[in-house]
Amino acid sequence: MQWKNRPNGLTWSGVIKNEEAKRAAAARLAAELQDGQTVGIGSGSTSFLTLQALAARAEKENLSFTAIPTSIEVANACASLGLRTATLNEARPDWCFDGADEVDDRKRLIKGRGGALYQEKLMMAAAPKVFIVVDQSKIVERLGMNFAAPVEIDPAALSLIYEKLEDFPGLQEVTLRAAGGKDGPVITERGNLIIDLRFSEIADDAHARLKQMSGVVETGLFFGYDFELVLAG
Repeated sequence: MQWKNRPNGLTWSGVIKNEEAKRAAAARLAAELQDGQTVGIGSGSTSFLTLQALAARAEKENLSFTAIPTSIEVANACASLGLRTATLNEARPDWCFDGADEVDDRKRLIKGRGGALYQEKLMMAAAPKVFIVVDQSKIVERLGMNFAAPVEIDPAALSLIYEKLEDFPGLQEVTLRAAGGKDGPVITERGNLIIDLRFSEIADDAHARLKQMSGVVETGLFFGYDFELVLAG
């Protein structure tokens, strides 16, 4: 039995920049799909468009696949498209795809502007093949040029972490991320907070140093991951 009235998961919540180029990249990724595969679905507008392209190809060519979403927004889109879904505990992805906020020439990433960094990092660690889709604006000479690095933290550790960050190398600014659709801070799908860190320079050990702090759940610094970069445009 299906719901008579359910949320429409096929409308993106914001403006999609460079949409035409992203749709072209989404079509290239959809060509990777093989019948019966399990695919990890990242979060963000690029992943949203790629998911639609996958569903369209599957319907056209009578292919079946299972999607593992990394956020509620993506899970709603999967439901609206009538796709079979699973969790990482239930299935391992054959491959996954995601976007990124920034990528440097050493293939270091900043991700997590959408707040799903923990789930995205789990997916990338689980998938044997990873595609990262970005447009030219996301390729930077220095990581942190355009975006802060998000860090997901336990709410009980907020003051402790702020104090421990006082002398963190290269750190210029710490901001508790405010919500856009409600009063107060952003609350992640795991019930945590996000702080955004602005750096003059991000050292190679920045992620490891942050993870050593009690109360840090995950960082948006994706270092050391093997992936294929797909350029939109």
